[in-house]
Amino acid sequence: MARSARTRLEPAPTAADVTRGVCRLFAQAGLVAIPEVPLPNGRRTDLTAIDAKGHITIVEIKVSRADLHGDAKWPDYCDWCDRFYWALAAGLDPAILETPEYRPQTSGLIVADRYGAAVVREAAACHLAPARRKAELLRIGRLAMRRTMIAADPELAGGWTEG
Repeated sequence: MARSARTRLEPAPTAADVTRGVCRLFAQAGLVAIPEVPLPNGRRTDLTAIDAKGHITIVEIKVSRADLHGDAKWPDYCDWCDRFYWALAAGLDPAILETPEYRPQTSGLIVADRYGAAVVREAAACHLAPARRKAELLRIGRLAMRRTMIAADPELAGGWTEG
């Protein structure tokens, strides 16, 4: 299969590229985000964001069709957020996310590259119970602070686990 000159010159998008673009979008909207957040159910989010009202958004990032087809764990995230989004690399066909198993009526869709992102479909709100929200905000806040402390002094990392 012949590839175009443009394809040869541009590297394939990475999850880091998509994360960067989504973070830029969220920053413009007033959300703060942190990557790779472990959940109490043993899963790990690609990106978790919090808005000024304390609403939690989880984003699952996909950069290839195979990655998207192979994901069966994403429904486990929905109990831990107010909104769930898929974030696809620009150029990846989002049509598969219109099938019932990807819950298009509730899950949002963002298309991103390393320079920015756009919301293609808003996620439906499914509000967390107040007790769970409080516990999650505290847990995510402590995780972010712990990561900041370790970045400032890597020797503090000994013995700490994320969770």
